[in-house]
Amino acid sequence: MKDTEKTSLGARADMHLHSVYSDGLNTPEEICRLAKTRGLQAISITDHDTMNGDEEKRAAAEKHGLAYVSGWEISAYDEDLKLHILGYACERGEAYTRFMQDRKAASLARAEESVAKLRALGVPVTMDDVLSFQTDKTAPLHTMHVTRAAAKYLGLSTRETYERYLNVGMPANSSIGRPTPKEAIACIHASGGIASIAHPGRITLDDEGKERIVRSLAECGVDGIEAFYTTHTEKETAWFCTLAKELGLYITGGSDTHIEDGTHAVGLPVFFMASALQKRLFLGE
Repeated sequence: MKDTEKTSLGARADMHLHSVYSDGLNTPEEICRLAKTRGLQAISITDHDTMNGDEEKRAAAEKHGLAYVSGWEISAYDEDLKLHILGYACERGEAYTRFMQDRKAASLARAEESVAKLRALGVPVTMDDVLSFQTDKTAPLHTMHVTRAAAKYLGLSTRETYERYLNVGMPANSSIGRPTPKEAIACIHASGGIASIAHPGRITLDDEGKERIVRSLAECGVDGIEAFYTTHTEKETAWFCTLAKELGLYITGGSDTHIEDGTHAVGLPVFFMASALQKRLFLGE
């Protein structure tokens, strides 16, 4: 059955989920089972810098009666400013393949640099440790793989390890080969998809700076903004929705669940796709 036959306009959706194909800890089957029990009608599994496993993800969604749209989250940065971009309904053609290959090479170089910095700090982590936390060896590595490997030696939580060692500005951070948001948007468009700004509330600027960034990315051709997000306040959600309407952007939403941890949960916050977005994603209009 086609995606368009399994969903009605206004479907409740979670358009930002991570699986074992990047740094998530759930399989596509586990994600889709949770999504179904939460009353969702549509999902996108947006692994970091890859759409690997797309056939498995789509099959799991179909098994549980969910509409599915291909997705990925590009880990983009403007210098030290994290500006991740979500891509939906992309084709895995030449533009995507070339971009992902570049991301894979750069992620390996970043991991190696971070491991070297950690070892210089007295943390005896190795690349074998890092790779042991990566399920899909054909996908780019992620900073969280390094973080989990280091946490094993430090006796800290992954969050504490990331904030103390791997976050931007911390001693084991590496920024080798990070794509810019403009490059991410261009790749998504070249792959036939739509691009949405991920978790704008987490941009580490004041409100004026966040608005400036959103407007700048709109000028670069971004198509949407993730107004509905796990840690957004009601005020932030309303503000981003207002910005989206003013700038003619799609409103997207998702939980960013890597594993349910008391903060992130599949299907939360509650998000219903507007008809224009649903028509674009599922009808190609």
